[in-house]
Amino acid sequence: MSFPRLNSRSPPRSSTTFVRSYLPPSSSMSLPPQLANVLAAFHPRKPKQRATFVALIILVCLSSYIFIANSASFSPAMALRRSDSAAAEQLAIALETIQNSRLAGGSGHKHLKGGHHRKMSLKLDQAQELAAVTSFLASLPQNVIPPSVDPSIPIDPSLVLDFDTRGPRAREEVKAMVEDVWLRNPVFLWSKVYSPASREIKSILADLYLRPAPTIIDVDIRDDADVLIPMLARLTSYPELPVLLIGGKPVDTSVDNIRALEKSGELQKMITEAGSLINGSKKKKNRK
Repeated sequence: MSFPRLNSRSPPRSSTTFVRSYLPPSSSMSLPPQLANVLAAFHPRKPKQRATFVALIILVCLSSYIFIANSASFSPAMALRRSDSAAAEQLAIALETIQNSRLAGGSGHKHLKGGHHRKMSLKLDQAQELAAVTSFLASLPQNVIPPSVDPSIPIDPSLVLDFDTRGPRAREEVKAMVEDVWLRNPVFLWSKVYSPASREIKSILADLYLRPAPTIIDVDIRDDADVLIPMLARLTSYPELPVLLIGGKPVDTSVDNIRALEKSGELQKMITEAGSLINGSKKKKNRK
């Protein structure tokens, strides 16, 4: 069977005539018009139509490929792999929780609804809180205790500590902070400018020529005095200023007691044990 040759100059024929031209002459078979139109669509007569037809075929193939690729991502094997990945992630979280619990002494987490865990905020004892407040206010002159703080209850550690108070090493960092603040400030005086007792203690300390020099903060002229004064009373158990700290420990700062300690040499002994050198600044000054 030979097929008729078509070119751009061939006169257009109806779809029925075109399809019948492919049938043998002896065939008396007739096709419905709808089927004839469909068959004719697969043999476009012009080059432009052929190009359009080829582009359509490519588009269909590409769409099919994308659909199959996306379907593969939801295959049972892929779902199993995702399930394994989720299980591994949950296992890693559980191991981290156990490790943090051990580092925190078993009290660093509490249970929440749903079986999850949340790290508890660090809690300071009274000595640690005193060291944290002292370190915070002594480090920078502009540091102040916020007026919203209730001085009658323990302060939020995150307000006065410069590290993550919920981290696994928080307790170790608190210990290092306590040691550091009293090493840097072995003699610390919470004072009042308008106080005869404060002026007397300042004079006694000045005559000892301590090195490092005593750290003195005049509380009554600070912006946070209303919060700081009752807070120090709670932390040191001394309701009135001045309060003298030697090696981080409060000393009875009545004038008579300080004079007696200085006369007996006990005050000098306490200061030396705390790490401050008596007459240290005087000797250094004489060498110059």
